[in-house]
Amino acid sequence: MSSASSPYFGRQAALATMHNKQSALGPVLLDALGLTLLTSRSVDTDQLGTFAGEIPRRGTMREVAIAKARLGMQETGLALGLASEGSFGPHPVVPFMPGGVELLTFVDDERGFVLHQSRVVDETNFGQSVVSAGEAFDTFLHRAQFPSHGLIVRPNALAEDDAQSLALVKGITDHSTLVQAIATAARRSADGKARIESDMRAHFNPTRMRSLAPLAEQLALRLTSLCPACACPGWGKVDVVTGLPCTGCGMPTEVVLQEVFGCPSCTHRETRARSDGLKHTGPEHCPYCNP
Repeated sequence: MSSASSPYFGRQAALATMHNKQSALGPVLLDALGLTLLTSRSVDTDQLGTFAGEIPRRGTMREVAIAKARLGMQETGLALGLASEGSFGPHPVVPFMPGGVELLTFVDDERGFVLHQSRVVDETNFGQSVVSAGEAFDTFLHRAQFPSHGLIVRPNALAEDDAQSLALVKGITDHSTLVQAIATAARRSADGKARIESDMRAHFNPTRMRSLAPLAEQLALRLTSLCPACACPGWGKVDVVTGLPCTGCGMPTEVVLQEVFGCPSCTHRETRARSDGLKHTGPEHCPYCNP
């Protein structure tokens, strides 16, 4: 489907962001859908939660993304809204590696649906290190890709009566500011140490910013796919059924057997075989052969 035949060709959607995400999302959605993003710069999305944690996230990723999209829609008066949320920590599949989940949420109040598209992120500079003032930490800086990627510094151990944001410095991209922030945070810390973290906000993290474009492509594909029952945009994979049989014993495993496709507006669902055609999995994935 060309962008000219997309159901959103020539339309505008509100994007509430403080982190320049329109630079990654906008070109993809314009090319694939003919959809233009109108950035709502006056909306304070930090009120819904911050990566540094001084303002806790108010709800699940999906709940916050919907709320964020609606803030932009209210500000611009548009019936279409888009928002992005991310979460980083131990990889959701390989826990001993860093990883994350990126989420894009699209709200269409004209058709009355909300569509979520997510992807697991393998490439990330996410990490943290605890240091004393004057201590060498070049290995961490290299892994964090500093100074092309920003850092956050805070006291490692706050006293109970200290505020979470005390001595917190975000968006550090030069060495002198980093050294000064570490010294200040270490003095304020109950254990005399500072914690350095990757700044995961997209405008201070080129690696994260790059991960948003492939997610926008996935969302665009969903929005050009119409439900076979009601013709609403957004038809796509919504769930999976596990139970792919083992080649060794034939018993079902936890590996995906079927994919469930659905519509964000009506209740129509279709269960299909795996798109890659895989019919069996190896004994290494079998709880009976490899308990």
